[in-house]
Amino acid sequence: MPWIDLNRSIRRTLLIVLLPAAIALMGAAWVIHGALLERMAHSFVEDRLREEVGFLRHRLNQAHGSVEALNTGAYFEQVLHHAFAVRVGSRQYVSPSSWSSLLVPLLEESRTGFIRRTGADGEISDYLAYRETFERQGREAVIVVAEDLSRLGASQRELHIWTAVVSAVLLGLLVLVIWIAIRLSLASVARLQAALKELQQGERERLDIETPAEFQPLVGQLNQLLDTLDQRLIRSREALANLSHSVKTPITAVRQVLEEREQPLDWDMRQQLARRLSDIDGQLETEMRRSRFAGAQAGKGAAPLSQARELLWMLGRLYPGKEFELETAMADEHRWPIEEYDLNEILGNILDNAGKWAASSVTLSLREDETGLVIEASDDGPGVPQEQLATLGARGQRLDEQAAGHGLGLAIVRDVVRRYDGRVVFDLSDSGGFRARVVLPERISL
Repeated sequence: MPWIDLNRSIRRTLLIVLLPAAIALMGAAWVIHGALLERMAHSFVEDRLREEVGFLRHRLNQAHGSVEALNTGAYFEQVLHHAFAVRVGSRQYVSPSSWSSLLVPLLEESRTGFIRRTGADGEISDYLAYRETFERQGREAVIVVAEDLSRLGASQRELHIWTAVVSAVLLGLLVLVIWIAIRLSLASVARLQAALKELQQGERERLDIETPAEFQPLVGQLNQLLDTLDQRLIRSREALANLSHSVKTPITAVRQVLEEREQPLDWDMRQQLARRLSDIDGQLETEMRRSRFAGAQAGKGAAPLSQARELLWMLGRLYPGKEFELETAMADEHRWPIEEYDLNEILGNILDNAGKWAASSVTLSLREDETGLVIEASDDGPGVPQEQLATLGARGQRLDEQAAGHGLGLAIVRDVVRRYDGRVVFDLSDSGGFRARVVLPERISL
């Protein structure tokens, strides 16, 4: 529907859809009410006419066929609003007399049953009659009972008009109810907007407001995004602190040597300076490699095979003497509901750890099973003693990410996986080396 802009206003869209629908339904109900009222009125009149013919026939039988006995004055006209004509043989009677010109011709009709006349001359322009014939003591008897439908139509129109008035009042109340319902439903949007403003101004750290079920996934995703940004900020600060701590001492030593005027730069001193500069270069290279592990922005689904192949190619160049293999049965276009940055953090850290300690090969396995999304990296290195497996990935007061060993980056892996309600398992591979298994729930809760 081009005239409905869903991106413009929810309130306006609901009003555009609901108000015409309510008016159309009320109009349809009014039309149906008129048709049903007309049908019920005619059915009621027909039943009454049959009953009155039966009543007159019974009275005629009681009077032994004397039509004069049916002279009841204005009883039928005033009480039952019916007119009738009776003929037995050559004698006939019509009540009231004003209907004589209309009913006497019907006595001469040959057909029986209901007879409808419209457009007649006089005050009565529309009437319905019921004609019945029978024999009475060898003579033909005819009874015709009629009712003025014009008066019935006036009553119907009056009732229909009142129905329209009541429907209009109900429509107004329905519009008011729709407006109130829309305002109450969208009040949660106003609360969410206010909470976002407070979040922007630093008055709150998370969106912990009560929202309808439809907005809870949105609030959860926003909170997860905030958690992700906080984690990235913490990791950035830790990386900068580690880098600063690592390069401060070599830079100080190099500067002291270069500022020493009396001590000449012999070959041994030059080698020491070169080693110091190599240490600094190594620390910078490590941080640059970690920055290459970072993926795209948050909030996007990840393509695990594409990211895994890129990381395996890069690590193959960093560790040229070792083979990196990928085992998976997933299609290339298959995606996982995890941020690319977080998936790169997980893959990059466990593969870098495996590449550092592998003797000759590293195997990465990506699959989905009944436990969820499984990432498994194993190497053929020396492995880790069984009693130390439980302590891997534990973060102390501050994790030194430049330290050698299997603990490098594993704490980051634990932090990332914990945000997705997953788990990390460290054990020994089939070849006796180290194996890191990450299991994420198949339906990750945001």
